[in-house]
Amino acid sequence: MQRLALALTSHEATTFLLGEYADGERDSAVFTVADGLFWLYQAVERNSVVRKMQVMKVRGQAQIPGLHTARITDAGYSVFPRILKPEEVVSDSPLKHRLRTGVAGLDKLMNGGIPRGYSVLVAGPSGSGKTVLSNQFIVEGIDHGENGIVAVFEKRPNEYLQTTPRGDAFRKLVRQGKLEVLYLRPLDLSIDETLLELRDAVKRIGAKRAVIDSLSGLELALAPTFREDFRESLYRMMGALTGLGVTVLATVELADSYGDLRFSPQGIAFLTDAIIIQRYIEIDGGLRRAMAVVKLRASQHSKELREYDVTSDGGIVVGKALKGYTGLLTGTPVAARRRGKR
Repeated sequence: MQRLALALTSHEATTFLLGEYADGERDSAVFTVADGLFWLYQAVERNSVVRKMQVMKVRGQAQIPGLHTARITDAGYSVFPRILKPEEVVSDSPLKHRLRTGVAGLDKLMNGGIPRGYSVLVAGPSGSGKTVLSNQFIVEGIDHGENGIVAVFEKRPNEYLQTTPRGDAFRKLVRQGKLEVLYLRPLDLSIDETLLELRDAVKRIGAKRAVIDSLSGLELALAPTFREDFRESLYRMMGALTGLGVTVLATVELADSYGDLRFSPQGIAFLTDAIIIQRYIEIDGGLRRAMAVVKLRASQHSKELREYDVTSDGGIVVGKALKGYTGLLTGTPVAARRRGKR
């Protein structure tokens, strides 16, 4: 093998030597002859099969450590490398540059809007208006010269544009090249594929705003082998996008549980810079919606729980603060007693 390698190198031939080895055969003397060593795997879990590649060595230069997802398609063999440390866009005083969400009442709660380059988590139960809010966020940005991308996992782009309240406006913005709607749900998706698709779309149209709708759909789309590391994957994804100077708004499905107060499933709330919660509450025998800003890193914000509504034209309007009640977060509040009266 050494004589063969020397002969091929003397002819300036770049050569691939292929072999089949088990995991326990990594100490083969043949491996010392090669200048580079790529180890290919097939990870099998349940009914899912995911291909992975590890660059064991490349003589004389560094390589990205870890396992990288690979996929064989009609176009050939594709590798999606892990992005560990993204490029970072340094912004001076991000708290001074606030981005409007398109919902005036919500901007007021956040002392003027979302700080540029932040990641925002919108958590709420089904039908609470998470997608409506994300749509307003994207349209508001494009109206102010900030292109946007929307990554969807539950619906294909055409279906999404037909069912979203702002579908007509979205289709027009897509034709104008100001918006991209990405459907990211191939079989056994990996977080690295998702991240590369998002990064390429950001660079393609110069996006400054991004929506991920939703993290619940993303988790379901991932191959089972990646779900255990969902928090680490989400951390890398948020860091990569905000590192490019993009303000990210991600939605997440949250069961309306009134026995405890949760802001996200799997404890992912701490990974974002801001959290907006949406809840259902029952008042006087009617179902109403309430919204609050739970967290806005390094910035003052209102602590009020405000009622809001989704209007017929597909927009969110934030109303007055829900005062005069106790136990709002239990879902069944009661009118507070006034002092001196029973």
